[in-house]
Amino acid sequence: MPRPARAEQFNAGEVCIVHVVQRCVRRAFLAGIDPVSACDFSYRKEWIRRRLEALASVFAVDVLSYAVMSNHMHQILRNRPDVVAVWSDQEVAIRWLKVFPGRRIEEHLAEPTENDVNRLVQDTKRLAEIRRRLSDISWFMRALAEPIARMANQHDECTGRFWEGRFKAQRIIDEAGLLACSMYVDLNPVRAAMAETPDTSPHTSAYDRIEGERGKELSSAAFDLVPIPTEQAGKEMRETPVDKLRKKRKAKKRSPTGRRIRRDSWLAPLTLHPEKLSADAEVHTAGLRASDRGFLSLSIRDYLQLLRWTARQSVDGMVLKIPASLANTLTEVGIDASMWRELVWHWQRYFGKSTCAGRPDSMRAEAERTGRHWHRGQQAASACFVS
Repeated sequence: MPRPARAEQFNAGEVCIVHVVQRCVRRAFLAGIDPVSACDFSYRKEWIRRRLEALASVFAVDVLSYAVMSNHMHQILRNRPDVVAVWSDQEVAIRWLKVFPGRRIEEHLAEPTENDVNRLVQDTKRLAEIRRRLSDISWFMRALAEPIARMANQHDECTGRFWEGRFKAQRIIDEAGLLACSMYVDLNPVRAAMAETPDTSPHTSAYDRIEGERGKELSSAAFDLVPIPTEQAGKEMRETPVDKLRKKRKAKKRSPTGRRIRRDSWLAPLTLHPEKLSADAEVHTAGLRASDRGFLSLSIRDYLQLLRWTARQSVDGMVLKIPASLANTLTEVGIDASMWRELVWHWQRYFGKSTCAGRPDSMRAEAERTGRHWHRGQQAASACFVS
């Protein structure tokens, strides 16, 4: 059965949560240690993490969870058309031009000017389309994958594909599915025997949140959302040698704003506060992410406790009693605590071929909404959830 059209799974005009997977071509270890050539490409994982962080600062897309592996990457993304609707025309224009500056001669070095922003603002039809694209997960993934592929090909002095093809998308339709999927994504390095615990799994959202709770900081990769004055850009182009402009551009790419931030500041907050009005977009104003809205009804402390406990259940057949407090947490969202380990470690068994994930009743309702009779995994996953 062919994959469904993206429009059948998610819409840029409505808020939805999607688990996406992008694999390297032929599943080669192009971001890890290549078993054939023994070349170590692990440094590319940081390329991907920084690009994710940069895009989170300009798109109306919340990064909920992520994991960068040696031959693929996972993200759980939430598009936010309600956030982009609040941005002014100038904000929309500068955000778009930072990622897609258009064709320019090299001396401009892709830095948008005030004149560029004003010209785009005056094109109302195009600006309306750009607003839609800034909350579109497909455009977010395009802006993530293409630059990484170009950088890798340039580094390897080759041409051709870096990614296998279009990313796989799976809509997450309720909190039970989101909690299990988040754990599955965060525990990918442990599951692949690349790390023993989430605390030693870099290039995952779990690692960033753990380090953030410890007060660890990093140099921000967020875009500087301030256009260059047109006169200044013209003067630099006329009076500054190209080599010097290139060095300046490279330095700014390493730290566009010159800020240091808490390691997890660019990720969506984990805890969803129910007292917040549903109509409140909770727009983030510090230029690091789209919004300040959480996504789970757990505290970060409870989430990390459950994550670490689940990481210790890595061996099939291991039967350890789940702590009562964690069992209550799972039951509240509709998950059978005795099946929790099975659900997370064998996520692919239940939802690997499904276009959506969640409780069976939620999947049934989603099937009806999209004109289907059922979704794959609906029956098999029923044992993992409570009615």
